[in-house]
Amino acid sequence: MFLDLHCHSISSDDSRATVEQFLKWTTSLRKRGYRMDGLVLTEHRKFDRDVDYSLLSQQYGILVLKGSELDTTHGHFLVFGVNDRLLKEVDFTNIRMNGMELVRAARDTGAIAIPAHPGRVGIGLMNFLNDGVDMSRIHAVEGLNGSARTGENERAEDLVRTYGVATTGGSDAHFVSGIGLCLTEFSAPVQSEEEMVAQLYAGSFRPVRLEETKVLTG
Repeated sequence: MFLDLHCHSISSDDSRATVEQFLKWTTSLRKRGYRMDGLVLTEHRKFDRDVDYSLLSQQYGILVLKGSELDTTHGHFLVFGVNDRLLKEVDFTNIRMNGMELVRAARDTGAIAIPAHPGRVGIGLMNFLNDGVDMSRIHAVEGLNGSARTGENERAEDLVRTYGVATTGGSDAHFVSGIGLCLTEFSAPVQSEEEMVAQLYAGSFRPVRLEETKVLTG
């Protein structure tokens, strides 16, 4: 199952795409022979708990899940499996929250937090490795980012080789045509945020580029 684990709709302050526009573009990718089964909306510094995308998901036959991208003292983190317990413990608007505390709080509440675009200058985890980062607590990192600048994914690869962490893929789309450029392939079906978190902890995934899905599906 192929999911884009990192994208931003107009609910984020720097995106121009609606969720339905993402789904229409995904439909066009499928018609061209590519494989994309769903996406995760990772809005900046927020979680749209009360927004329901189930009707759109059913209409287009594309899974729509929700997560968040949060700012921390150790760079940006993608958070999946957001729930009421985590929302009570963590202030999603706090751009100075401790990244390691976020990782702990996510795990303790049944969610997971992974570094987004770790090789990005200024806001990637690699900029903060000397600032109290305990890599043994990091379960995975976003190793393949579709909006990466030159060298960013390569620096993420260096991090992965050094610490042996698992890697995900996501487009980091902020506009319609950016969706699906990078994906995460799960070895088993995913139908909910909870199932996705379970597979992320189990290590049953790998990052892929969109072009690979066309090859894999013939």
